Amino acid sequence: MKPMNITELVQQQRDFFHTDTTKSVLFRKQSLRNLAKWIDRHEHDIYTALKSDLNKSSFESYMTEIGIVKNELRHTLEHLNEWTRPKRVPTPMAQFPAVSFIMPEPLGVTLIMAPWNYPFQLNVVPLIGAIAAGNCAVLKPSAYAPHTAKLMEQMVSECFAEKHIAVVLGGREENTLLLEEKFDFIFFTGSTSVGKLVMEKASKHLTPVCLELGGKSPCIVDETANIALAAKRIVFGKLLNAGQTCVAPDYVYVHNTVKESLIYHMKQYLSDFLGSYPLDNQNYPKIINEKHFKRLIKMFEGEEIYAGGNYNADDLWIEPTLVNGNKSNFMNEEIFGPILPIITYKDRNEIEILVEKHPFPLALYIFSNDKQFINYLTKRLSFGGACINDCITHLISPKVPFGGIRYSGIGQYHGKDSFITFSHKQTTHYRFIKKDLVSLYPPYSKRLYKLVTKILK
Repeated sequence: MKPMNITELVQQQRDFFHTDTTKSVLFRKQSLRNLAKWIDRHEHDIYTALKSDLNKSSFESYMTEIGIVKNELRHTLEHLNEWTRPKRVPTPMAQFPAVSFIMPEPLGVTLIMAPWNYPFQLNVVPLIGAIAAGNCAVLKPSAYAPHTAKLMEQMVSECFAEKHIAVVLGGREENTLLLEEKFDFIFFTGSTSVGKLVMEKASKHLTPVCLELGGKSPCIVDETANIALAAKRIVFGKLLNAGQTCVAPDYVYVHNTVKESLIYHMKQYLSDFLGSYPLDNQNYPKIINEKHFKRLIKMFEGEEIYAGGNYNADDLWIEPTLVNGNKSNFMNEEIFGPILPIITYKDRNEIEILVEKHPFPLALYIFSNDKQFINYLTKRLSFGGACINDCITHLISPKVPFGGIRYSGIGQYHGKDSFITFSHKQTTHYRFIKKDLVSLYPPYSKRLYKLVTKILK
């Protein structure tokens, strides 16, 4: 799609939306089935694209991208009839005789802006929600993952008419042009800084937004935790996509009495997962581009390293690295890479103070066998979603919403919540053509006042 055609494209989709074709549940389901069949046919192509862009293994590609999309499609198709059904709600006595309904209606022409770190999943999962809710959509993949972006263009062109779903390729120029258009809804996944820009642009047209952002997600380990298991699961969560995950553990906050044990076991699992020389492991994901690679390497300067620290500039690989986070440059911004600062604490009050320096994380991870400690943290801290004694797995299910709070995001999606996010709850109130049970018309009497105040208590 050429930049000069974006305005024309948006208008084309708006015209198609006004034909009401997308409001048909049969049309929505057929569109989703076309998408599911295409993914089945082109699964190998998806693997190849993800390998080219991020060096993801087939297993990791399926586990974190393709499998999640397929599960989302199955769940949506299974429940779409139920979600689209009008819901009758109670009508107040003062309005009798009448009935009231809530009907989910599509928003119109939507814009989905996806990031590079999970370039298949984070394009397609929001798209499923947009289609399920009956919208048209313009999909904007990240230019940083060009092979997957090109595959998205092929997928959309072979599954949908452009007037229904379209892809716009390109970089900053195309993003700017898209954000100047008047959409009915914008779904953005990416950094907080760019999310602010998207919200600013959307405000010119009073366009509602869903912003899936990031932040510094803490991983808290107390002295009651199963340290070996905690180490295993933290390392696994951090290694996914070489730490380039919005919900990756950004730093570990561990009780000082178990710090050494945790580091020991984490070193063991790093070796078990990737071997003694991780940079020789061909299934280990790479950093997306030179810019991000240099940013991460610069963070190493003057740091105390517990494990790792090696890198390969030619192939953009950085070894999984554990660092002393007590006095660290890594605490100034979201890392978004395979580097994990480890910080110690003595009592629970310290935890709240540190986490509040980077408030409203997208994810909170707690490793503990102390229910009182877990309840204390989950009630005191604000976060998008939490995982107790595990990392990242909370976002897999389409039955629970995923999203941030404040700095880590606005709005939620996955499963029914995707459908709701891309819908408007339209209220319809039917008054029957009969004599009013209660006259609310002037002139108003004291008797009527007493009656109304009693009914509307």
